[in-house]
Amino acid sequence: MKFFLAIMLVLSLYSTKQAFADHEQILVAVDHAPPYSALDEKGNAKGLILDILNYIKHHSDEDITVKAVPCPFSRCIRMLAQGEVDVMGGLVRTPARESQMSFVTPPYMALSSSYVFYGHQHSQVKVERYEDLIGKRIAIMRGAAFFPRFDKDTRLDKVEVPSERVAIDLVLKGRVDLVIAVEDTADLAMNVLAQPAHQLRKMVYRHTQVIYGHMAMSREFAQSHVGREFSNHMRQMAENKILDKLVAPYQLPAIPPQLLSEETGRMHSNTF
Repeated sequence: MKFFLAIMLVLSLYSTKQAFADHEQILVAVDHAPPYSALDEKGNAKGLILDILNYIKHHSDEDITVKAVPCPFSRCIRMLAQGEVDVMGGLVRTPARESQMSFVTPPYMALSSSYVFYGHQHSQVKVERYEDLIGKRIAIMRGAAFFPRFDKDTRLDKVEVPSERVAIDLVLKGRVDLVIAVEDTADLAMNVLAQPAHQLRKMVYRHTQVIYGHMAMSREFAQSHVGREFSNHMRQMAENKILDKLVAPYQLPAIPPQLLSEETGRMHSNTF
């Protein structure tokens, strides 16, 4: 009996050690989406999600490394859903995505902004109300989520492209009529991408809402010890205002206090 218990203890210790070993390196999907994430010509990545994860790493008891995996947005999403990477940042939470990955709360990005549509400044295209989008060719980034009415509308002619740069280029070349973008970040992004924003014209119609950007984890990583610890760190960083300091250099606002109170309420309700 003692021999059996000893064997079980050894196996348990081995399993625990192996679980930690599986996540000695956290793979982070990073797409080129300035100003919040960027890839240089050599494929080196930088950005807010890496800043957050590296902060957690330096304040964690685990001996782990954080490795960026550069990828186009749609491929990043697919890799996360398939568990080929562990983490991705800046994702809008949707039911479809929740069925494939685990979202960390609270979000670390909270923009009170508008989704707007840009066309070429010399085009005759006008969008003064939502229905004016019908019949227009609209470039959207493949795999991205915008606002529910737009996302679900099968009447619209949406042209999927791999990146924001390509979407804007198609408008400038007259191959599509419009591109959809977040107003607060579009001009800055075009400046970083060295694209001629002055050649674009903003349409009258806009959809305004609070846009939340979350860290999301693969389902396997979210269930691991390291994944759970990282989720706990995110909540603590939000409560201690550390997260606000990390997002400030990216001209992002602080996390709204009601988000923290809502999250705390959900956690307490789940304990009963």
